[in-house]
Amino acid sequence: MSALDNLRDTFRRDQVFDFMRQGTRAVAPGQLDSSAGKNILYLEDITVSFDGFKALNDLTLYIKTGELRCIIGPNGAGKSTMMDVITGKTRPDSGTCFFGQTLDLTAMSETDIAMAGIGRKFQKPTVFPEHTAFENLELAMNGPRGPWHSLFTRLSGEQKSWIEDTLATVGLLEDRHKVAGLLSHGQKQWLEIGMVLMQKPQLLLVDEPIAGMTRQEVERTGELLKSLAGKHSVVVVEHDMEFIRSIASTVTVLHQGSVLAEGTMEQVQNDPKVIEVYLGE
Repeated sequence: MSALDNLRDTFRRDQVFDFMRQGTRAVAPGQLDSSAGKNILYLEDITVSFDGFKALNDLTLYIKTGELRCIIGPNGAGKSTMMDVITGKTRPDSGTCFFGQTLDLTAMSETDIAMAGIGRKFQKPTVFPEHTAFENLELAMNGPRGPWHSLFTRLSGEQKSWIEDTLATVGLLEDRHKVAGLLSHGQKQWLEIGMVLMQKPQLLLVDEPIAGMTRQEVERTGELLKSLAGKHSVVVVEHDMEFIRSIASTVTVLHQGSVLAEGTMEQVQNDPKVIEVYLGE
């Protein structure tokens, strides 16, 4: 099978990267209020039901521009469903979900949401294993370079610098010519974060980023996520409380599809309701 066939097959299997084929954003970043301290994401009274089970139950949550927010909660609390609503994968039964002041995410396609500036890093890394780390970021690049265009055109100096800067950000600059399939699990996770960053997201959703990582990789991942806050709004869903404690400024606890508690890690840890339903398990 040729490299082109492999690439085509990868794209069939990995629909999450469909938005890379688009040439321009649906919404210019300047149309969002990016002022520090302002909310970039508004979820209000969101309810999602599956066969009578309420995965989200009148969920209300706000994310500020540039903040790093950690979301915790037991299995079935609604964490994944919440991210599915934000990215357009799941439509809520009721409630509103806005990106900035004007973008109604419930009325947008998954592709338009991604192009508007929301990126999602799934738990299982989805990279192109037969291509180098550099090539993975090239394929993910925002703009008119899409994966097919990349096969027939050359990168500009500015684009090369952009890719290398992103590789440096995620700690893979020295491994830029290594085939992604040979990277460690942690490095693949960082590579996919880099691929999402190439889309210039204003809001980055990260799902259980440290699952299967070594201790050293966990520490590096924490440093990476903290370094991205400010430049991006970052929402991290994770079960590892020690990791959350090392990176969190604000923690939101979900339970039965609603916000149970919110505050600093110390406040959440000492909340009797949280201790009963989550931390005490």
